[in-house]
Amino acid sequence: MRDPLPASGAESMTDPLRHHGDAEAISGLHDFAVNVFPGPRPAWLTDALVSSLDRVERYPDPERARAAVARHHRRSAVEVLVTAGAAEAFTLIARLRAWRRPVVVHPQFTEPHAALEQAGHRVTAHVLAPPFVLGPDCVPADADLVVVGNPTNPTGVLHPPEAICSLLRPGRLVVVDEAFMDCVPDPTASLSSERVDGLVVIRSLTKHWSIPGIRAGYLLGPPATVSALARHQTPWSLATTAAAAVEACLAPGAATEARRRTELVGGWRAHLADGLRDLGIEQVPSAASFVLARPGRGVHAALRTQGIAVRRADTFPGLDESWVRIAVRPPDLTEVLLGALRR
Repeated sequence: MRDPLPASGAESMTDPLRHHGDAEAISGLHDFAVNVFPGPRPAWLTDALVSSLDRVERYPDPERARAAVARHHRRSAVEVLVTAGAAEAFTLIARLRAWRRPVVVHPQFTEPHAALEQAGHRVTAHVLAPPFVLGPDCVPADADLVVVGNPTNPTGVLHPPEAICSLLRPGRLVVVDEAFMDCVPDPTASLSSERVDGLVVIRSLTKHWSIPGIRAGYLLGPPATVSALARHQTPWSLATTAAAAVEACLAPGAATEARRRTELVGGWRAHLADGLRDLGIEQVPSAASFVLARPGRGVHAALRTQGIAVRRADTFPGLDESWVRIAVRPPDLTEVLLGALRR
């Protein structure tokens, strides 16, 4: 079901599209592979999770979480579907209809592509060349589904909202993966407030709030599309703990901590980018919690011998073994990575 993807060293894997950073960050290695905020949960989030255990004897109810999302984005609840992480949203979209020409804009997070294939679709991979920015006619005219990340994983590129909106066409659904939009301080960069036919925005809470083990995400879109997606959702797929996390993380009182984390990520990213620049290592300017760099072939493996895990990038269509994705970390840990790169 797959169009030929650019050649890389990942062919030996069972499915490179299903390779993720958590497979790289094994015990004993400094973790620069997983894009999760490297800090403890806020006490109020832990309290919300623990308190939710008092309700697990009943079937989960997503309505309070749904209302929290609607309030946060100033949208109607009928425009919201709360999901078990962004991954469930990708699966629901893949199963929404018999897509004639689904297009995934790469390099980007590979789960949407994998979900479409799993649902029996033949996917067109539209691969952007460096610097990985969207062009005015970057997808086939007959595409009825387009999936694009913003900021894009693994490139970190932040596409202007108007560039994404230019992809909209009658009869086409444009899906924007905004899993890392919490890293962007400018709220106008997000399309989450846009009420446009044919536009669906997917968000994730697990990375910014350091809770990847709790699958918490949601999507925003036109009521008819949201309703159709909800009909494909497994009953009770959103666990009680995940619903509590959504409600807590999108409460007004969480805004201060959310901004603090965004500012920290920005400062850590600048420190990493400066260090890579000083070493003469090619990189892509990033708006996310990671930097795509090109230190050369063999560096991924060499870093592992020095106790450092970075994300191999050759499993992303359009990239090869010369690229790695580096998660941002506090400066003291980043210096460990930079020292290893110097060696």
